[in-house]
Amino acid sequence: MRVPLSWLREYVDLPATQTGRDVQAKLISAGLEVETVEHLGADLKGPLVVGQVLTIEELEGFKKPIRFCTVNVGQANGTGEPQEIVCGARNFAVGDKVVVVLPGATLPGGFSISARKTYGKTSHGMICSSDELGMGDDGTHGIIVLPPETEVGKDAIELLELVDEVLDIAVTANRGDCLSIRGVARETAIGYGLPLRDPALIDVPGPNAFGYPVQVSDPFGCDRFTARTVTGLSPEARSPIWLQRRLQKVGMRPISLAVDVTNYVMMELGQPLHAYDRSLVQGTIGVRRAAEGEKIVTLDGVERKLHAEDLVITDDRGPIGLAGVMGGANTEIADHAEGEGTTDVVIEAAHFDQVAIARTARRHKLSSEASRRFERGVDPQAAAAAAQRTVDLLVLLAGGTAEAGVTEVVAPSAPHTITVPANHPDKVAGVDYGREIVVRRLQEIGCDVYGQDELIVTVPSWRPDLTEINDLAEEVIRLEGYENLPSTLPKLPSGRGLTHRQRLHRRVGRALAGAGYVEAPNYPFISEQVFDQLLLDADDPKRRVVKLTNPLSDEEPALRTSLLPGLLGALRRNNGRGSHDLALFETGLVFLPRGEQKVAVALPVDRRPTDEEIAGLDAALPEQPRHVAAVLAGAREQAGWWGKGRPADWADAVEAGRAVAREAGAELVVRKGQYGPWHPGRCAEFVVVVDGTETVVGHAGELHPRVVKALGLPERTSAFELDLDAVESVGNDTPQAPSISTFPVATQDVALVVDKVVPAAEVEAALSAGAGELLESIRLFDVYENEEQLGDGRKSLAYALRFRAGDRTLTVDEASAARDAAVALAGERTGAALRG
Repeated sequence: MRVPLSWLREYVDLPATQTGRDVQAKLISAGLEVETVEHLGADLKGPLVVGQVLTIEELEGFKKPIRFCTVNVGQANGTGEPQEIVCGARNFAVGDKVVVVLPGATLPGGFSISARKTYGKTSHGMICSSDELGMGDDGTHGIIVLPPETEVGKDAIELLELVDEVLDIAVTANRGDCLSIRGVARETAIGYGLPLRDPALIDVPGPNAFGYPVQVSDPFGCDRFTARTVTGLSPEARSPIWLQRRLQKVGMRPISLAVDVTNYVMMELGQPLHAYDRSLVQGTIGVRRAAEGEKIVTLDGVERKLHAEDLVITDDRGPIGLAGVMGGANTEIADHAEGEGTTDVVIEAAHFDQVAIARTARRHKLSSEASRRFERGVDPQAAAAAAQRTVDLLVLLAGGTAEAGVTEVVAPSAPHTITVPANHPDKVAGVDYGREIVVRRLQEIGCDVYGQDELIVTVPSWRPDLTEINDLAEEVIRLEGYENLPSTLPKLPSGRGLTHRQRLHRRVGRALAGAGYVEAPNYPFISEQVFDQLLLDADDPKRRVVKLTNPLSDEEPALRTSLLPGLLGALRRNNGRGSHDLALFETGLVFLPRGEQKVAVALPVDRRPTDEEIAGLDAALPEQPRHVAAVLAGAREQAGWWGKGRPADWADAVEAGRAVAREAGAELVVRKGQYGPWHPGRCAEFVVVVDGTETVVGHAGELHPRVVKALGLPERTSAFELDLDAVESVGNDTPQAPSISTFPVATQDVALVVDKVVPAAEVEAALSAGAGELLESIRLFDVYENEEQLGDGRKSLAYALRFRAGDRTLTVDEASAARDAAVALAGERTGAALRG
């Protein structure tokens, strides 16, 4: 919400010495987030005056149209002679009043004006557009043409109110009242202890039977609807300069008088309004829910298919507006033109249900100034005053006549009342405010307060966010100043340190970081489309997702079941920005829906929930195991004087998974696998043994080329993902002292020939089982393929076996016997034969 200080001063008599920075400090102290104070015209220096175009000469021979003009600026140039100016704009004519900047002036941005020769003529100044003066968009994209009655030679800085301060306030969702000058003025008046001239306190005639007919079919969706009619508007009437400038300062573009007036009143009072061309409205104006599939063309020219929950404004033909969001094109106010334009209007000032408007705006992806206010709460009592203010301005500025008829449809409702102990704010803040301060502060925000020790507080209509006693306590605390609250450091309980799970997560992170990976946390939201890009089967469990009721983005409405989509997106973004050698990792939760969907109960806030209530809440939540994943691309080792370097490949991803398992103290079986996004033949699956049963807990390897292409990833991208909770459950990370033997090791190498389809892990497992207790370690150090020497479809696997006994030095016969036993079992299980 942009708030011009000049407009604010109309309702609060601020001391003349108070600047925008001073007001900013007061509002921030009261809890409003004033982001910036913009100084309009801070670097603007005159002379800047009103001139009248006397002659226009079209200059020929240039690539673009150029005009040589003489302009009467009165005595502003010191001579009274016409000012000669070269200008390229074409939206003005002889006799028009324009804004002229004379030599010696400085425009916003430090642009100095002087006489200079251009296009064969000498230009003594410049005819200005709104952009050049920093005024904002006026819709013309050309020279400012002033009303004919504007006095020649008048100071344009004062006329156009070019010097001002504008406060830019980030209004939170609960303070819809501050989306208006009225609301911010009230907070300013409280901060300075000054009276407020409430612009909504005006005389409003009561409803009668002569008003425009209105039928509200959904009183819950629309509990108040005021309609007023103004006739005889001048079609040529334009918004005065002061009104246009105020709209520009708050960030709105002037359009036409009737529309500008409704926008002006909305910004002033916070009540959205809409003006209908009476000649285009057919019959009774109604408010109802849309029929499924109904259509409407809104003011932005888009045809929208309506939902059954949409609240719409109708006439005898059907929908003529999306209630609280945007009007329809079929009753649009016609802009002023020569002899044309809207002369009779119906003014709508209504109050709509917050939730209905918010859902409609999101459903149609159509956020407007009106919907922003209704979503956050609009004062229902201000509708009649806003309609009257609009009528008064139209009569004043367009020469119209206000019809005597007043329509007001109101659903009965009682004001909201809260009973609160007078000392409740004291207990919340830990400060002894006392009853007098509590009552005074609540009255300042508009509450009616009665009672002594037990206060009966009637909440003002413009504060729908005040619903319970803690809301009232917060109001007292913020107005007394958050900075005045005492600072008390909490007493820490005796430390228990990190949990076992937390320590593991930290060790895993340190291990991957030490291996050259960079942690890249991602949002837990995904699109279901990514499962197709990852080549997951149609019945893959990871396709079952938990969907959010109100997602941050409609493109990512589900919670992730894998860490890979987020990491691969981060890798793609960084690669696109020039970082090509990447190794990223993340540890985080994934979300798996339970078989039976349960509804979560609302936990109490006035006491600690019971264990049964917490267990019920947990049972309604999805399963949330913690995973760890990493992605790699580019060079794994850089080239240099030490060597050629090497690219990252599938083996690095596998080793990263092994490193995680080592930190958990788990025995991880790595064997050939095939799953979704990984390349067949370059994919390993991670297996752990739980109670004698093998469980797949992850995969690693190079991604499938189709996945790489679909996601826009670098070639040969590799990745791994591991269920960290499952690995932790089978691990034993109790520190083990290294085994140091006084006896030497006996090393035996074997080269076994097997079919290419036999996984090396199976051969290694058979060798380990056959070698017995004397085997200390086994390592695959060579893989060799040669059809001429080994035969078609065969490969050679070379292993280094280390044997050691704890109580003696092994003999050659003992080591050889263990080796032979290992080879024999490998041959029995896998068909391996010693390479000749």
